[in-house]
Amino acid sequence: MDTDEGRRVTITAIAREAGVSVPTVSRVLNGRSDVAPETRERVEELLRHHGYRRPGNRTVHRAGLLDLVFNDLDSPWAVEIIRGVEDVGHGAGVGTVVSAIHRQPASARQWLQNLRARATDAVIFVTSHLSPPLHAQLRRLNVPVVVVDPAGVPATDVPTVGATNWAGGLAATEHLLSLGHRRIGFVAGPPHLLCSRARLDGHRAALETAGVAVDDRLVQPGDFYHASGFAAGTALLDLDDPPTAIFAASDQMAFGVYEAVRRRGLRVPDDVSVVGFDDLPEARWASPQLTTVRQPLVEMGRLAARTALRLAQGEAIDSPRVELATALVVRDSSAPPPGS
Repeated sequence: MDTDEGRRVTITAIAREAGVSVPTVSRVLNGRSDVAPETRERVEELLRHHGYRRPGNRTVHRAGLLDLVFNDLDSPWAVEIIRGVEDVGHGAGVGTVVSAIHRQPASARQWLQNLRARATDAVIFVTSHLSPPLHAQLRRLNVPVVVVDPAGVPATDVPTVGATNWAGGLAATEHLLSLGHRRIGFVAGPPHLLCSRARLDGHRAALETAGVAVDDRLVQPGDFYHASGFAAGTALLDLDDPPTAIFAASDQMAFGVYEAVRRRGLRVPDDVSVVGFDDLPEARWASPQLTTVRQPLVEMGRLAARTALRLAQGEAIDSPRVELATALVVRDSSAPPPGS
């Protein structure tokens, strides 16, 4: 077929050239799993070769579903993202399928197998690394993808949604510096996540700008969960010259620091100031109420869902990389250092 004919090629012509039935081509187009791998490959190659474009929208029909994929679901942070995605999905008449793959290749393969057995309009991955093989398989299924808080740098054609993590790290540390703190501990998030590294970089930038030497002993590893915050807080308070303030890169880790302070017989903020990151609902109910950096988690979920649905409808998006603004929320857990 010449180029013009290729643009007008029908699934009947594709089926004839591939030596299969029209329903088989239709099943390939809709990502169905009941097609032999070699047949699927042959049909997909012909579709690409002839530049086949589905009539109208990006998909032959709307599935009415968004897939939302987390590594884990044991965090209130995840709940806030789900709320945002469901807000948009409900308004658009689209359901949300929530999955957790627990960073296990076998779980990811099972999820993909489940996806092939049904239709979906788009997939939203959260704090995930979208590997090239997985991305390629989703492209073959013609399923658009959006990533929230990516781990690593995704492909240029994958839109991402995040927050101004560097600016948030900067603002939290500047707040503690303005109160007079000079020895400020930092509890870091998982180093493979871009958001974790950006928060640490913002923290260090604030120290350097204020002329405060960066002491690597004051940086402790964490994983965004309570237990790591407790362990890091304990390690920081065990230093010969412990910090007068601790900035934790998540609210959950900040609550772990609270417990480390309490077990030392100390008080927040009288003896140690504590600042978190996220502004989870629990932050305002903690005792004392937690000073933190508000990350617009619900709005991040909403924006990811809106972007995914626009892609599913074949629409262009304004920007492939979006960062929503963070804001410092000062409450009762931060105060000038003791004796000042």
